[in-house]
Amino acid sequence: MASTAVAEDGVSGLPAGEPYTEEVADGVHAYIQPDGGWCLNNAGWVSDNGTTLLVDTAATRPRALRLREALLASGAPAPSTVVNTHHHGDHTYGNAVFSPGATVIGHESCREETLRAGRQLHAIWPEVEFGDIQVTAPSLTFRDELTLHVGEVEVRCLHPGVAHTTGDTVVWLPGQSVVFTGDLVFHKGTPFIPMGSLSGSLHALDRLRALGARTVVPGHGPPAGPEVYDTVERYLRFVEELSRDAYDRGLTPLEAARAADLGEFAELAESERLVANVHRAYAEFAGRPLGEPLDVPTVWGDMEQMNGGRPVACHA
Repeated sequence: MASTAVAEDGVSGLPAGEPYTEEVADGVHAYIQPDGGWCLNNAGWVSDNGTTLLVDTAATRPRALRLREALLASGAPAPSTVVNTHHHGDHTYGNAVFSPGATVIGHESCREETLRAGRQLHAIWPEVEFGDIQVTAPSLTFRDELTLHVGEVEVRCLHPGVAHTTGDTVVWLPGQSVVFTGDLVFHKGTPFIPMGSLSGSLHALDRLRALGARTVVPGHGPPAGPEVYDTVERYLRFVEELSRDAYDRGLTPLEAARAADLGEFAELAESERLVANVHRAYAEFAGRPLGEPLDVPTVWGDMEQMNGGRPVACHA
């Protein structure tokens, strides 16, 4: 695998912390945005130098333009297809940079949620300069599975059920043994499931393991091997056990999260997400449907409390 930092002008050698491109298989690139925190997601592309498929975009127009320049600098032509792994704005806000010449594909719920959420990141972080964002939802949708081909490369888009969101897509390249997980996997960051499901996220990990991928490109954080699933699962089991005990004792999600000993998970970034995850666990214990919307102001307010009373910062 080759790892190269690529700037907008195509010059390599950017300092640490800048986005970089990593060739994870022949013709398959991951685009990594350190530090992988709030709104610093990963993207990637598959190309045979004649056709290109892009997986996800970026949270701001300047970052989406930088992604496009990195893609072109790799020798790939502009994408004819963009696949969104879910509807969150850090993965979809840049769709319009590519969509004049590309078809945007996503799960049917991803389209619905993108349109419903609108300028979602603006609502959370109104002070951030996102640029000229034209909300662009998938125009081609699927329900369970969709297979595409980029030259000889088979690209399978799989819906794992309700997990990180109601409309997640896993992008699996069986011939290259590479999987783009979207935010089913955070590497070195805290998982985030308030818009999806705790039990569904555990089920999704089982499905990811069954694929047998050698290379895992997470939604945030550096590429890894399949061992990254183990950390995510341990964390989700920790949330499950913590939440069940606190729920049975009548504690609020914030009380449960404040009293928790994070142990090994204290090293994961964005630890304030714990309380949001407990909110989702409580909803499932109460018998609410998977993915049913939670009260967003309450969840975000609790995360601010877990963040020392400070607003959660957008890193983009």
